[in-house]
Amino acid sequence: MCRTTKKCDAAIVTGASSGIGLAVSEKLADMGYEVFGIGRDFADHPLWRKEGLHAIVCDLLQTEQLCASIRQIQTDYEVHVLVNNAGVGYYGLHEHLNAHKIKEMVRTNLEVPMILAQQLLRDLKKNKGFVISISSVTANQTNPHGCAYGAVKAGLASFSASLFEEARKYGVRAVTIFPDMTKTNLYRNADFREGEEPESYLLPEEIAQAVGFVLSQREGTVITELTVRPQLHRIRRVRKTEE
Repeated sequence: MCRTTKKCDAAIVTGASSGIGLAVSEKLADMGYEVFGIGRDFADHPLWRKEGLHAIVCDLLQTEQLCASIRQIQTDYEVHVLVNNAGVGYYGLHEHLNAHKIKEMVRTNLEVPMILAQQLLRDLKKNKGFVISISSVTANQTNPHGCAYGAVKAGLASFSASLFEEARKYGVRAVTIFPDMTKTNLYRNADFREGEEPESYLLPEEIAQAVGFVLSQREGTVITELTVRPQLHRIRRVRKTEE
């Protein structure tokens, strides 16, 4: 990997300003990639002053702005890795959601990954690159307390599986990671949180390690799906903050 010359090997990570995206960005930088993290607010996080890390302030739902940012990266770098990490979750009874929340989940969790893959696929074919999508264990089960969220995560997993079959002959590796309860701010809109015991939740750094594991496989071997779970199943109920 290079740091100074044009056309370095690059990785793009969405939702990179906190949580899993932040940890994945740091992991990829440690692996030698030039990492472009996309997020709304990096709040001058010290990590983004580290060599090889580039913060891009962008609302993912502003499609024209997003695509322009991707084109600029492609001008100067060879994109080898796309990590679709950005996610939004609203939980509770479906009738208690509203159209805006449903639209935000569909667009953030599913539309944006499909657009980014489309924009980058020619480069990823040329570079035999990776599309790594951070889904959720909810994609593979029924979710009566979050059926819309589970549905869009299932859609993301389906898209990833089909993309692999479409592009595998070109060397593209499309991978879905299914994390269980992870200690992040994803649940800020929920009436529950991870359990108190460390064995009841995952850490963002552990999902980043899973990404590193996926990338470390020899060429010709693909881990298409990877589930990461804590040892214990525990959640705690909290009072939901009124919006």
